[in-house]
Amino acid sequence: MRCALAVVLAVFAPGLLACDIGKLTVGTTAKILVRAQPSLQQESDYQLAHDAIPGALKTIEGFWIVDPDNEDLLGILTEGYCQYGAAFVEDDWEVAKFAKKLDDIEYHNARATHIFTRCLNYALKQLGDRWQTELFEAPDKVAALAKDTDGDKRNQMMWTAVALGSIINHNLNRAETLAYLSTVKIILDRVLELDGKHTPDRKELAALPHIAYGMIYSAGSAQVGGDAVKAKAEFEAALKATADNEHKDGKLLLARTLMGYRVGFMTNDRKFFHAQLKQVLETPPSVWPEQRLANEVAHRKARRYLSHEKELFQ
Repeated sequence: MRCALAVVLAVFAPGLLACDIGKLTVGTTAKILVRAQPSLQQESDYQLAHDAIPGALKTIEGFWIVDPDNEDLLGILTEGYCQYGAAFVEDDWEVAKFAKKLDDIEYHNARATHIFTRCLNYALKQLGDRWQTELFEAPDKVAALAKDTDGDKRNQMMWTAVALGSIINHNLNRAETLAYLSTVKIILDRVLELDGKHTPDRKELAALPHIAYGMIYSAGSAQVGGDAVKAKAEFEAALKATADNEHKDGKLLLARTLMGYRVGFMTNDRKFFHAQLKQVLETPPSVWPEQRLANEVAHRKARRYLSHEKELFQ
């Protein structure tokens, strides 16, 4: 019996030792994390999510260190850092801006840049070596790069554009950063081209490129490329992407909040501003349970903007 056991161990032990138990464990955990991801998107407590997400992201980064080739982990980290930056870090920055706290503005502005850079880096890891080397080349080279990238990398391209656009937004005083706005548009155009052929299964991901374009067109005056008409059309397209037979106005309230605030302020249309934000607050965040947290963020912003209505339209 002992001889037989010795033979079995002699045959199989080398294979067992060659396996990385840590990677095997992380691989199983990553699949569970993907299935559990909606629990955060369904969260109704803004502050709970605000405090919990950084620790969760760092834990997942620890798993990724063990298994750096795991696509599930890379996907969670890419989306997680971009969404954390947009929903929470930028919110802290915006609070500081309205309060005119210059030190806090600078702190949160720099932090937003760092968070979106993490999102960008994880997205580029998924897109591959060519994207990592050619993203910051001339526009024609970026256009060829995007054209050569198929629909299976649609989300990674979208997060790349969102992250880079957000970095630009937090570094508007740097000409070398502003130069990459054309790169963002090229990538967004490719994503929308792919969406025209196959609509994403997740409606919120179908809406995001339109929100990104709405932000671009409402970022400044006509002299710097701003266009209120185009911005409004893009935000409305985002709402349309999240509409259904029961909710024809769209279920992603953040698109309406941003449209009301940014387009209303840009055009000095106080009536439009007030009506859109009022409609947001009259729509319960639970209108889209799967995106409850995003709708809670929309309510939080709408209340803030309305509280500053008088000073915005003096």
